[in-house]
Amino acid sequence: MNHSRRRYAFVLSVLGATLLFTPAHAQPVTTAVTGALTGPDRTSRLIAGARREGTLTLYSSTAVEDMTPLTSAFEKKYGVRVRIWRGASGDILQRALTEARGNRNDVDVIETATAEMEALTREGLFQPVTSPVFADLMKEARPANTPWVGSRLIIYNVAYNTKLVRKEDVPKRYEDLLEPKWKGKIGIESTDSNWFMTLVTAMGEEKGLKLFRDVAAANGLSARKGHTLLTSLVISGEVPMAWNVYRHEVVAMKLAGAPIEEVDLSPSIAQMAAAGVMKRAPHPYAAVLFTDFLLSDGQKIWADMQRVPTNLKYQKLPPGLALTFIDAPRFVRENAKWERLYREVLTRR
Repeated sequence: MNHSRRRYAFVLSVLGATLLFTPAHAQPVTTAVTGALTGPDRTSRLIAGARREGTLTLYSSTAVEDMTPLTSAFEKKYGVRVRIWRGASGDILQRALTEARGNRNDVDVIETATAEMEALTREGLFQPVTSPVFADLMKEARPANTPWVGSRLIIYNVAYNTKLVRKEDVPKRYEDLLEPKWKGKIGIESTDSNWFMTLVTAMGEEKGLKLFRDVAAANGLSARKGHTLLTSLVISGEVPMAWNVYRHEVVAMKLAGAPIEEVDLSPSIAQMAAAGVMKRAPHPYAAVLFTDFLLSDGQKIWADMQRVPTNLKYQKLPPGLALTFIDAPRFVRENAKWERLYREVLTRR
């Protein structure tokens, strides 16, 4: 019996010593480690680690036809498979929150609109990372004290059907939409309360709200859900002119020969879509490597597809176009107010 006790005590002492002197590198690597890597061997270390992991999971609201060329190029370059879950920004927010509260750590990187990224930031889900690529981005892509980084721009503008609207009749300012010739001809996306907040604020809240209400009362606003749908309706002629479509969709369709043209009225409103690395990413090397790729090689891929990257090496915007960016933290705080006001305007006849 005494022999057995001595042997048991010896085993415990050896086990305790093993745990005490386990080197730090044997601890599980997280994005707190991979996101802080620097030095000349940073990229090679990320590549080696990502190839060992073999895969990563991305949640993105980018259209599949826009994201697939980018992820395919990443897979080809690094041999790391990308699993994409594509959803609307609100769906991504709900999925990520549900998984986090259930202690499910499935996603490595999230890429979606900044309002939802800000909401996820408040839950403490993102890991701040450093990257040499950040130096190439527009300053608005790196707001102070945010763990996410801007990956693409979504610019709103007016668009019209070139077969139904004469060029000389195109509005030169938002107030021109009050003219009787636009009665029954204006379409508007029904969920853009963040765009609405930013435009109204830029005009002066009282003046901006009055303009929207007066346009709705005088000429009506045909509310449709979905920017791509609204762009398609302009092309078909069902909606001769739309107030808030995505500029990149209009440009792409115009280049394809569709009868549509964009109008950049001042102020031009834009929002940032952003990418964030998860604190509990199951593939911490691949998560950071993919973010680097998204903000470098991936930006050129998007620019070639007429999307608007945040990397200034590849960004091509009309000269003189001044953008007013949606304040995502403010919109998160004031969401209820602006959704209520937007519904009030859209339902007024």
